Amino acid sequence: MHLLQAGVDITMVALWLGHESPATTHIYVEADMAMKEKALMVVEPTKMKATMRYRPPVGLLDFLRRL
Repeated sequence: MHLLQAGVDITMVALWLGHESPATTHIYVEADMAMKEKALMVVEPTKMKATMRYRPPVGLLDFLRRL
């Protein structure tokens, strides 16, 4: 966590730990509040109107009900 908080990429951390892939490293990673706040500052707000709602394609809900 200290390496990630210092800005080291998770792929480098995975290599240093000898993990086969960065996905393996994610098991041990927990973001603290400072990291979450930093990530939120980078994300741009959506340009979608608040009144817009998702409309599923025709037949999707029927398909899901049959599962």
